[in-house]
Amino acid sequence: MEEFAEYILNEEDLIAKEEIIYFLAPKLGINFDKATIFKTEIARMFLKYTKIRLDHNLILTACLLCNCKKVDDAQKIGKVQTYAIEGAQLLKKLGFDARFCKICEGVNRYSGNPREPESDILELTDQFGGMLIDRPERIAFNPDEAMVLLEHRNLKTEYNRYLQSFREFVEAMEKIVIHGNVDTTVFAR
Repeated sequence: MEEFAEYILNEEDLIAKEEIIYFLAPKLGINFDKATIFKTEIARMFLKYTKIRLDHNLILTACLLCNCKKVDDAQKIGKVQTYAIEGAQLLKKLGFDARFCKICEGVNRYSGNPREPESDILELTDQFGGMLIDRPERIAFNPDEAMVLLEHRNLKTEYNRYLQSFREFVEAMEKIVIHGNVDTTVFAR
């Protein structure tokens, strides 16, 4: 399976990358759903907005795969704390290098390892995007509420090097109105 890692990282087109993962997800035993695509799109827009000098292809691939062992049941707290570590172990078996696996493991802070810059982007887009989606236990938050929760609850005692840039990005996206049958903002769309 080592060729999967090389194959998916060498694919530069995000849509093609998503299609490949979609079709291989059941065979590889990875979680891949609409929420993953939504969060990856937030990451893509954030990277484009900020022009951060990191490998965008690497980050977007990590966004697509970092939740590969995530469970849908938020009540299983033990699984919530271990899915990123288990996912990184699976990605290693699929041929990804140690740094890529470390980036993906850093999507949450349960592993306790020093964080890669790319992990900070995964953390922001994963948490923010997750709050914008309806869950069985709650309705989706609006972007303003999600940003307040992200800053003042989730990351209250944590340092994320891109938090300020992400806040500016969210504020800018909320000013964009998409006109159609119903006028809406970027994240509401």
